[in-house]
Amino acid sequence: MSDQDNPSRHRAVPSGRLSRLAGFGRLAGGVAGSVLGEGAKRFAAGERPKLEELVLTPANARRLTDRLAHLRGAAMKLGQMISMDAGDMLPHELSQILGSLRDQANFMPPQQLDKVLATEWGKDWRNRFRRFEPRPIAAASIGQVHRALTREGELLAIKVQYPGVAQSIDSDVDNVATLLKVSGLLPKELDYAELLKAAKEQLHEEADYVREGQQMRLFKARLADRPEFVVPVLNEGLTTDRILAMSFEEGAPIESLESKPQDLRNHVFERLIRLVARELLEFGVMQTDPNFANFRYQRGTGKVVLLDFGATREVDPSIRTAYRKLLMAGLQQDPDAVRREALAAGFINQNVIDRHPERISRMIAIIVGEMARDTDFDFGDRSFVPLLRDEGMAIAQDRQSWHLPPAETLFVQRKVSGTALLGARLKAVVNIRKVVEEVLEATA
Repeated sequence: MSDQDNPSRHRAVPSGRLSRLAGFGRLAGGVAGSVLGEGAKRFAAGERPKLEELVLTPANARRLTDRLAHLRGAAMKLGQMISMDAGDMLPHELSQILGSLRDQANFMPPQQLDKVLATEWGKDWRNRFRRFEPRPIAAASIGQVHRALTREGELLAIKVQYPGVAQSIDSDVDNVATLLKVSGLLPKELDYAELLKAAKEQLHEEADYVREGQQMRLFKARLADRPEFVVPVLNEGLTTDRILAMSFEEGAPIESLESKPQDLRNHVFERLIRLVARELLEFGVMQTDPNFANFRYQRGTGKVVLLDFGATREVDPSIRTAYRKLLMAGLQQDPDAVRREALAAGFINQNVIDRHPERISRMIAIIVGEMARDTDFDFGDRSFVPLLRDEGMAIAQDRQSWHLPPAETLFVQRKVSGTALLGARLKAVVNIRKVVEEVLEATA
């Protein structure tokens, strides 16, 4: 049975404020019931579990993914971000379940899709096309993508935004934050107001498809000197606030390179690393969403297709400078300078350094040691990650040490970390030190 014929993939998007609030209410009720039941069982067995252990269960993760996949919009987007950003910090089973959000979005039923298209293009919208494929070729958190052929013979990818998504962003973000807070997973001492504000701002930008089209066009111009990358061509006539029309670009999932020769994987991934470095240090503009689905590989041409420019953001000059100084300190194998620049950039605060000096020093030594090697770095060998995770988790147990870096820094770091996860997936081997030195020199 195809996805299009599978009724379980067709679920209308709750577009009203009350219907979305009810969805969060059902999620909270299910999680609360699970916590009470699991807690009673463990207490009866003589255990004294922590609240977060009762919340972070596979059953609750499944509740979360199912409900967020139904709600879509900002709620699902935040779930995807948690699944990628938490990375190795979550138990494997929970990480796998949450990770399914990256490719689990439901489709709009045909009637709901037609209503959205008629609202944006008019009731006679079908007259614009020779063919409009009702089965989406991709479905994500904010919209789904259809292939279409215009009357003029232009093959397009049409991204259609789910109804009510843009209007529900603020309340969705607040509701997810409330769930995390009441669950005990976020300490009361942690001030994340600025992060929530930045998340809302970015999600509003992602929901503005006219803006995304403009960013896509600008990115295409920035990469005019790099023919190994393909950026779709914007169709302005069909693009609206809620519909993004662009040229359809053939390509296989970037993960399909897993089965290809090592040299090819290394070559493609090195290009992506250089692109991220140019975004940060040269363009001053970065596409901050590292979702693997945003990259496609063209087997015939060897080119990489870049998709989804809704999360494109300007990088503040101070952040660019901070990353440059951090990279230079790491290459110079100067742990004191790394600690000083990490503090100046807001990655850590003085309280963490004062309370856990030995752990911070060990983490810096691991990072500096990895950066200092003037040899190929094996992204598939993540033996150092558990060491960092153990130190980080030990610090995280001390809630008085919890600290959120500046929101803009988190967006950049999300792209950097997500790119490293792709390298691990491809088991790519690249001389990172050489790449970083070359980009630093070229952008000095």
